[in-house]
Amino acid sequence: MRVLRVLALIAVSILASSPRLVLAQPAPPPDPQRPYYTPGELVNTGQRFFGSVSSGLASLIERAVCLWGLPNGYMLGEEAGGAFFGGLRYGDGMLYTRNVGDLKVFWQGPSVGWDFGGEGARTMMLVYNLPAIQAIHQRFGGISGSAYFVGGFGMTALTANDIVLVPIRSGVGLRLGANVGYLKFTPQPTLNPF
Repeated sequence: MRVLRVLALIAVSILASSPRLVLAQPAPPPDPQRPYYTPGELVNTGQRFFGSVSSGLASLIERAVCLWGLPNGYMLGEEAGGAFFGGLRYGDGMLYTRNVGDLKVFWQGPSVGWDFGGEGARTMMLVYNLPAIQAIHQRFGGISGSAYFVGGFGMTALTANDIVLVPIRSGVGLRLGANVGYLKFTPQPTLNPF
């Protein structure tokens, strides 16, 4: 319990020093050129994707919608990561939008912090303010924290150029810590996380 308190204090101090990463941005109103996904649609998709571990999914999606509004896209994929102070994460999935089609994407990225362990996760990423499908191919930075043994659900936020990504992960493994890092999205798989 003491370790979790220390992790919480570290995460709060990091978040307090980087307000752009945590401040919710007002959601733009929906318009015909940028259709949005409703919480009900996202929960239904997530429940089909995550299966029996989706009990906390609805509350995480509701929290994300309260903070950032309705997303204009989402990704479904799988990823694996590990860390011992420094870490790496690799994943792939499909980006779905209503107005510009679907796109296969790959992501990878480094992290640094007080972080130990490894995990495999199914990931649903909510995508906000995506102006064009190719705009996903860049680096998105953020702060992450994990505390689970065998399984768990978690949500973080990553930003770049007014685009916000909210990864919701359901992982299996052993992971404990807090870190700062980024995910780089590419059209092809690569082992280079930088």
